[in-house]
Amino acid sequence: MTNSASALVIDDHPLSASGIADFLLSHCGFGQARPVSSIAEFWAILDAAQPPSLAVVDFWLPEGASLPLLVQMKRQYPATRLLAISADDNSAVSDKAREAGADGFLHKQEAPEIFGRAVAALLRGDTWFHSGPFAVTGSNQPLKELPVTAAELGLTARQGQVLAMMLKGLPNKRIALNLSLSEQTVKEHVTGILERLGARNRIEVITMLRGKKLEGS
Repeated sequence: MTNSASALVIDDHPLSASGIADFLLSHCGFGQARPVSSIAEFWAILDAAQPPSLAVVDFWLPEGASLPLLVQMKRQYPATRLLAISADDNSAVSDKAREAGADGFLHKQEAPEIFGRAVAALLRGDTWFHSGPFAVTGSNQPLKELPVTAAELGLTARQGQVLAMMLKGLPNKRIALNLSLSEQTVKEHVTGILERLGARNRIEVITMLRGKKLEGS
């Protein structure tokens, strides 16, 4: 690794962003590492002509999950290696980051030397992902909801609309009224949703989707 490597670090906690940037400079051989605290600031200082070698992206930002940022970075700057980080103990966060285009994921509780190894791996062209669930040790943080679409659940757009209302506790009659459908059609959609999700009733669906936020419906 040479000091020509550059990085952008986005974390809504300025001390965390600055700490990571300093570590990249002092321990990982980076010539430049700039901390930012918002997506707007990230895009404002990104040099399109010379994109960074590495972007360290906090999964949860004030704007919500950083998935759109990861997707856009991978599409527009495929040479930039993307390392997602989070203090969230939900193991699905790593999967979401990977699906969005991240080349690696680290929990914020990992030791600095592990962070350094992950960065080195990414710059070599390798990937770095946690293989198992994170240990939860007395976390009192409120549960954050991971975004999920109807398509990701194997549902049609209409079924997604029906599911969104089911999750709000609306009965079939109300759903039919809101979507301008017959009650029988709604019943058919509900049956299809239950079958697709492998659930026996609405309660199981609600339990199954706990911690997830249905989007696009």
